[in-house]
Amino acid sequence: MTAVDSTFFDLPVVWHNVLVMLLTFVYVFSVPPLMDWLVTNHGLPRDISRKITHICAGSVIIFLPLFHDCEWSRYLNITVFAVWTILLIQKGLFAADDDQAVKTMTRTGDKRELLKGTLYFVIVAMICGTIFYKQLPGVLAMAMLGWGDGLAPIIGTRMGKMKYKVLSDKSVEGSIAFLAGSLLAGLFFVWLIIPEAYDPVKITIIAVAATIVEGVSPKEVDNILIPVTVIALSLAL
Repeated sequence: MTAVDSTFFDLPVVWHNVLVMLLTFVYVFSVPPLMDWLVTNHGLPRDISRKITHICAGSVIIFLPLFHDCEWSRYLNITVFAVWTILLIQKGLFAADDDQAVKTMTRTGDKRELLKGTLYFVIVAMICGTIFYKQLPGVLAMAMLGWGDGLAPIIGTRMGKMKYKVLSDKSVEGSIAFLAGSLLAGLFFVWLIIPEAYDPVKITIIAVAATIVEGVSPKEVDNILIPVTVIALSLAL
């Protein structure tokens, strides 16, 4: 069976990939309205909606197996993040206080937060989807950044009793949540997307290292330091 035979509706490969790209747009752009509705109508805390959005954004790599490999794949798969880069800059500078992105992606409701950790995240996603398209460093970086860094503050702020501080306040419970989330997400997404690279021992070592880096990182900068650590170790080990 050829690649063309296995495309959606027997489309040429490039149009098949465009259709998958559109699915990523539907997925990613459905999250802020849903979180906005939950924040506005059901009292979902901003920090929870922010981290659910974070996890959902990291999980967009679940669409990678649907992309057929061709010269445009590494660009089509990150188009949604390219659009969000422009939107975050615009919203971070000019958005109203009741903007969906401001309400669901910031801790305090200050639109300028969108120009920090959130913007760093989408830039990292574009690097992972192009330079490391369907490669272990990119898949692991997105999985561990999305799930590990998404779960850690949710658990840490609500269940964290054993506090510690290096450059910012953390908790042992939050760090355990980061380790569990990044390890399980890393194992799952590598198995799903690039099973030939599946190595539980290597993924575990990288997850532990990422947990340590997250624990000592300042706020916002962890969205850079975590993927840098994961990518570097993925290439080195």
